[in-house]
Amino acid sequence: MTASIHSDDFEAATHVGPRVRALREAMDLSLRDLADRSGVSAPMLSQVERGETSPTLVIAGRIAHGLDLRLSQLLRLDESSTVTIVRAGERRKGGARKHSFQILTPPLPGQRAELSRHLLAPGGVTGGAGDPPMHEPGSREVTLVERGAAVLVIDGERHDLQAGDCVTFDADLPHHFENPTQEETALLAVLSAGLRRS
Repeated sequence: MTASIHSDDFEAATHVGPRVRALREAMDLSLRDLADRSGVSAPMLSQVERGETSPTLVIAGRIAHGLDLRLSQLLRLDESSTVTIVRAGERRKGGARKHSFQILTPPLPGQRAELSRHLLAPGGVTGGAGDPPMHEPGSREVTLVERGAAVLVIDGERHDLQAGDCVTFDADLPHHFENPTQEETALLAVLSAGLRRS
């Protein structure tokens, strides 16, 4: 690995603090959460984020791992242009029991929209343990039923959805999707943060 590290990489590592903070906050992680995931102490992470210290490449590699990134992604060595590709095998994954999801977009600082794919087994429901937290105020969500059928339960109302249906709603209201069928349901969701006009 060290053979592929150039002097420009060391320069990138010294300016990584604001990026680490933005990525950590985008993943809704506290310093303690990232410390647990990376094996780098919370005080060291805090110093890196504030630019008070420059991480070694080993420490930067651990931080990248804690953020579900490769070191080259954290240091933006992969970004030769404004195009960022998330390969199928590099997607962030989560969920539990009868609901699994993949985040298809990269965790870039300042990104205000996120695309995710959700699979609901028969009887599955979103919003359980292991699912992302409730969305920030003003968030909007657009969800396409790619395959199967689903019910959107939002603010006490139920909305039946079939394959090909697309729904837009205020994602900061209490909501979840249910699969009432005996077949797997696939959903594509775009979450736009803080865009709703009051």
